[in-house]
Order: sequence, then C-alpha cells, then structure tokens
Amino acid sequence: MDSSKTIENKILSLQQSFSTLDDLADMISEVLTCPITIEDANHYVLAYSKHTENIDEARIGTIMNRKVPDKVINGLWKKGIMPKLIDSNQPIIIPEIKEIGLGNRIAISIWKKNEILGFIWAHTGEKEYTADDLEILKEATRQVKKFILNKLPGRKNTEKAYRDFFWQLLTSESVSTDVIHAYEKQFNIKLQDGLAIVVFRFQDAVIPQIEKHAYYLSETIMQVNTIFRLFDDHDFILLVRLWKSEDAAGKIYEFIKQFKEKISTQLHLTSMHGAASQIYNSAKDMKHAYEEALQTISLQEQFPDELSSCFLYEDLGVFQWIDILKDRQQKCRHPNKYIYKLQQYDKSQQSNLLYTLEKFLEHDSNVHRAAKALFIHPNTMNYRLKRIHEISHLDLKNPHQKVAVYLELLANKLETD
Repeated sequence: MDSSKTIENKILSLQQSFSTLDDLADMISEVLTCPITIEDANHYVLAYSKHTENIDEARIGTIMNRKVPDKVINGLWKKGIMPKLIDSNQPIIIPEIKEIGLGNRIAISIWKKNEILGFIWAHTGEKEYTADDLEILKEATRQVKKFILNKLPGRKNTEKAYRDFFWQLLTSESVSTDVIHAYEKQFNIKLQDGLAIVVFRFQDAVIPQIEKHAYYLSETIMQVNTIFRLFDDHDFILLVRLWKSEDAAGKIYEFIKQFKEKISTQLHLTSMHGAASQIYNSAKDMKHAYEEALQTISLQEQFPDELSSCFLYEDLGVFQWIDILKDRQQKCRHPNKYIYKLQQYDKSQQSNLLYTLEKFLEHDSNVHRAAKALFIHPNTMNYRLKRIHEISHLDLKNPHQKVAVYLELLANKLETD
C-alpha cells in the first residue's frame, strides 16, 4: 500500500464518530503512535490517551492534577512557545525542556475564529515526526474542535445570544431578574456577588493577533473569573466575577496589571489603558459599572501622568467628580482669582509660577518633592512660593484655598465635547 493511501486511511479513522473525547484521544494516539493530551484554553485536561510507562514528569503532573502544572506553563512562556501557539494554527515542534520535565512534543492550538478552544499535545519522545504526521495532527485538531463545539456541555452555538445579552447588561437599565436568571441557567454562570466591568483600550489597530492574545490572557490570568468578553472597536470589554477574597479590588488591580504587562511585552504594543469599575453584587448594575470603567479610561488618557497606575474607578479620588467641576466652571463667568492673577503675571513676565504652584499642590505641598519634579533647588522653590503668595494672595497654609485651586487646575485640563 502506498504512503498516500496510508495517510488517507489514518485521516478517515479520525473522522468516524466517537462517543467520548477520550476515545478520540486514543485514536489520535494510535494513528500517531504516541501519547496524546487534549486541554482546554485554561490548560485543564479535557482528555488523554492511554500511554506506556515511558512518560515524562510534565505529563504525569498534568494527568494527576487534571491541569498542566504552573511550572510547565511558565517555562513554555519563557521559552517563547506559548506565544507561537497563540499566534498560529499550525503544529509547533517543541524540543525537550529538562528544567520543567517536558520531553519532546508537537503541539497545536484549536481555534474557533479568533477564540482559542484548547490545545493538543503529542508526546513524541524519541519518535521522528514527518510532514505526514503534521497533516494528521491538523486533521485531529479539526475533529477535536468539532467534538468540543457539538458535544461538550456549554459549547453550543450560542454566540449571538451571548453577545446580545452582554450588550443588554452593558447598555440597559431595565434588565429583569427573570431574564438574568434565564441566562444564568442557559450559560451555566452566576451573575451575582463580586461583579465588575473591566475595559482594555488598545491604541494600536486591533488585529487578529491582538484578539487571540487578549482572549487567551482573559481566561488564564487567575485573579478573576471572566464571564463575558467581547471586542468593540479598540476596546476589549469583560464582565468578571471575583473569587471569594477579602481583597477583591486588589485582585482586579493585579489582573489588569498582569494583562497589560503580558500582552504589551508579547506583542510590543505602543500603548494601552486598562480600567475597572467598582464591584457590584447584581448584574443589574453593569450599565453603571460600564460607565465607570469608560470614565476611568477616558481620564487615564487625559491625565496620563497623574493616573498612570490608577486602574480602578474607586481609586480616582477627586477625578471622579472632575467632569462636574468642569461643567460648573463653564457655567461660572468668573475665573478663580488666584489662578487669574498668576496667569496674567506669567504672561507679562514670561514666567511659570502657575505651573510651579500646580506641581507644589500635586506633590501634597511638599517643597522637596515638588522641587525635585521641577529640577530646581528647594531654596528656589521656596522663593517661587513666596512670589506666588505675594502676587495672588493665595494662602498656601489654607487647605481649603489650595484644594479649590488644585481642582480648578485639573478641570482646566479636562477636555469636553
């Protein structure tokens, strides 16, 4: 029998009907003559084939824990293997990595559009692979994808309902409790306690590679449980639920921080922002939560220095109310007298006393920190503060006057439609 006929028969053997995913894994193993492991997108084991005694530490740990050990996943990231798997739908050849107990592998990711469904790992050992083996593995991927979508619980074709309901939560103030309960049952999710909206805004064009990495990271960074997610132009929007934790806000902060660091490093992104709403106990509050996340993103864009590490709406402080102050400022015909006097003086003398005052207030009236930020000597700073008082009559020891001036200066920077 010629080799092409042999390949055809092997592919046909994978296309038959299987009652379980383990049966399919066994058939893939038989065809490729090596152990097979099938994982979901979170690296939890969906199925694995029978194997001989000659298996490596990584496979043993994976099967025993029903999940790939963190040490192995971290090692695959460090070696640049996971980015290749996420960026490609082709088989990736992985040489032995002794430090994580991983023998020779061929791996391939399973995709549905730009969403990763999981991975197939062929434990090749010392067996030499051929181009035909790689073709057979690609056919195996198609069959596993078909099985996952058609037979595994929760993988029914409900994408439109999923997306429409998520948008309903984000934009409607009148989602009934009955509707929420119905979707909880349909999607097998819980929409109460510890809910928040997270938004990531990409400055770069959102190409399929960004979508793939974003979907993968949203599922595998374990501080939060991602319930819904979608892309809207440059925004990646998620509804997340917090695992029971005393520091829920801290978990969201760490999730955003890790997501930004990982995707920016992997894809060499120019810039991106990430923000989260406050934490709510009802899905009915998600419209308000979405508005909070968007407001935080907008403020990050307009105040990049002041809010460079502020990811949470609840940490915005006075910035939460800056739009209200801006609105009042626009309606008021009289400028702040202290600011006005300094503006006029700076204009006539080509000085920068108002900017000096802003930095002084921004650094909590600390002369040394403000001087360092302005690259001047503290004595120079003290001299400028004396001139600011003489010209504007602002009492720099009066917290009420200082706070009012600082808020006015922030509102002056806020862009409005």
